[in-house]
This record gives sequence, structure tokens and C-alpha cells, in this order.
Amino acid sequence: MQCHYCDRDADIAVEKDGVKVGVCKEHFREQMEDLADSEWLEDVEKDLDIDRTE
Repeated sequence: MQCHYCDRDADIAVEKDGVKVGVCKEHFREQMEDLADSEWLEDVEKDLDIDRTE
């Protein structure tokens, strides 16, 4: 599978409702940085009850 944003091979793929999308590591990181700046990620963390204690 190819990255949705560039010509590289996808390192990560997600499927929902029969639609599968892949991204390379670089674009995955970029998307995660964008999400980290939004409230959406906080809502997901609350839903998943993530404990980040080390």
C-alpha cells in the first residue's frame, strides 16, 4: 500500500467501514502533531482512559 500523501510505501494502515488508508512514518508523525494541537486527541485519550505514568 502506498502513502496517502506521497509515493512512499505506507508504514501504517487504518481501515474503517471498508475504506483503507495508509501513511508513511513521516506523514503519520505530521498528522499526530496536528492532532496533538487539537482538543480531539484529548477527547480520545479520555475515552481510552490512557495512563501515561512511567
